[in-house]
Amino acid sequence: MHNRLFVAISTMIIGMSMHPGMALADKVEMRSKPWQVFFQDPMSPTAEKIYDLNVFLLWIEVIITVFVLGLMAYICIRFRAKANPTPSKTTHNTPLEVLWTGVPILILVIIAVPSLKVLYFADKTQDAEMTLKVIGNQWYWTYEYPDHEGLTFDSYPIPDEELKEGQPRLLSVDNPVVLPAKTNIRLLMSSNDVIHNWGMPSLAIKLDTTPGRVNETWTHINQPGDYYGMCSELCGVNHSFMPIHIKALPKSEFNEWIASAKKEFANNIKLGNDLPVRSAQAAAAR
Repeated sequence: MHNRLFVAISTMIIGMSMHPGMALADKVEMRSKPWQVFFQDPMSPTAEKIYDLNVFLLWIEVIITVFVLGLMAYICIRFRAKANPTPSKTTHNTPLEVLWTGVPILILVIIAVPSLKVLYFADKTQDAEMTLKVIGNQWYWTYEYPDHEGLTFDSYPIPDEELKEGQPRLLSVDNPVVLPAKTNIRLLMSSNDVIHNWGMPSLAIKLDTTPGRVNETWTHINQPGDYYGMCSELCGVNHSFMPIHIKALPKSEFNEWIASAKKEFANNIKLGNDLPVRSAQAAAAR
C-alpha cells in the first residue's frame, strides 16, 4: 500500500528510534520534542503519505549526493595535471549533453507524480462525516461546529503564570478544539482580520486562513490524544502566541462532550454567516 515497501525499513527505524512504544499507547501526545530533527510521527492518512514521500525524496537526494561526490572525486583523481598532462579539447558532446539534460527531467517527473497524488489526496474528502470551521483572529482562534447547532467558542492561549502541571508552555489553550478520532472531518478555514495559518504537523495540516475567502482541507485523526500546533503565518506582534490544541476523543466521548459544550457555550452568538463571536457578557468576563 502506497508503495511502502521501498520506504518501510527507513520509516520503521526512524519512527522506533524517536518514539518507541508510542503505537501501543491508548492516547498520544503529539508535539515537537527537544532536539527533534525529523517529522513528528504521522497520525492521519495525509500525514502518512507525506511522511513516506519525504523518505522517498531523502533516498533520491542521498543517491544524487553520493553520485555527484563520487563523480567529483573521480574527476579530481583521474584528470589531475600529473595523471593527465595533456587535457582534452573536446566540446559539444551531444550524447553527454542529452544525458545531463534528460536525466534531471526524468528525476523531476519521478518526484512530481507521487507529489501530485499526495496534493490531490490532501485537498478535500468526498466522505466527510462532520465539518469544523476555523476562524483566525488577532490573536486567538474561533471554532464553529455547523453540524452541531452552530456550537461556537474561542480558544485563547493560557498565560505562563496560569499553567497547570503537565500543560506545555506556549501550546496550551483555555478551550481546546475537540474532535472525534477515526472520523473524516472537513476543515473550512477563514479569518476575521489578517492572514493566519492553522498548522498541525502530526496531521500534516498547514493551511492559510485568509480574510474574504474560505480554504478547505480535511483530516482523519488515527488515534485519540492531544495534538499541538501553532499559527504558521506571520500575523502580527502576538503571532507566536496563537497555539492550537486538538483534543481527539473516541466518538462516544465526543458525543458526550458536544452535549456538555452546548450548555457551556450557550451564551455565544453569531453575527452574520461566518463571524462567530462571544456574547457581550462572555467577552466582558474574559
